[in-house]
Amino acid sequence: MNLEVKNGGFGYGEYMILKDINFEIGKNTVMTILGPNGVGKTTLLKCIMGFLKWKTGECLMDGNVMSTRTMKEFWQKTSYVPQAKQSAFSYKVMDAVIMGLNAKQNFFAVPSADDYEKAYQVLKSLGVEKLADKHCNSLSGGELQMVMVARALISEPELMILDEPESNLDMKNQLQIVNTIERVAKEFKTSCLINTHFPNHALKISDTTLMMGYGNKQLQGKTLDIVTEDNIERFFGVCSKVVPIRTEEEKFYTIFPYKIAK
Repeated sequence: MNLEVKNGGFGYGEYMILKDINFEIGKNTVMTILGPNGVGKTTLLKCIMGFLKWKTGECLMDGNVMSTRTMKEFWQKTSYVPQAKQSAFSYKVMDAVIMGLNAKQNFFAVPSADDYEKAYQVLKSLGVEKLADKHCNSLSGGELQMVMVARALISEPELMILDEPESNLDMKNQLQIVNTIERVAKEFKTSCLINTHFPNHALKISDTTLMMGYGNKQLQGKTLDIVTEDNIERFFGVCSKVVPIRTEEEKFYTIFPYKIAK
């Protein structure tokens, strides 16, 4: 699946939250939408998914402009992981994961034994099969977010959209989610579009980055070219150092913020 946004804009009245957004995400690609709070990252995802209607511009799926017909096709190829929030529902984890099949099945279909086996295997592939018999409202934030990723994966999507999946989680659970996204892209061959305000996470997992700032500022390109000390200062208002780190397994980069920019 190839997803393209052309001249996308959204706002209320004359106030434009988004303006002239252009990007494309193809197969087997991880792309981050990176920026501080309040610049319209979640709004952008809502426009892409059809929850909000573009004021200007359009989305294209495999070269076709989105419409009522193609939105159904879109959800047959796409899954969504919302921000991590404690569940108020008492669904069993297995039932919550099976709900991810709704886009490809009749909503009123009774789950089969094969569906339950598939749900268990997805949980197992993510290393959280121990959660299978628990209830969602008894899970920690990190556990619940892994269940939401499993729910998104069970339909074997070509594209997974994640809205700040690591927010409100502690350091270990953030790393678990980020590592899981890396695995999803490599092992499941699923493209990922991730909304985040953590530059370190963009550096760790993404091929390309759309950096968004206040006043409709934006930059797009390869992540290592976009997530730089100068751009962190311009878009986040923070002076930082991008530091290379080498472990036994790999070399990667981390960002050390040391003062608020003047």
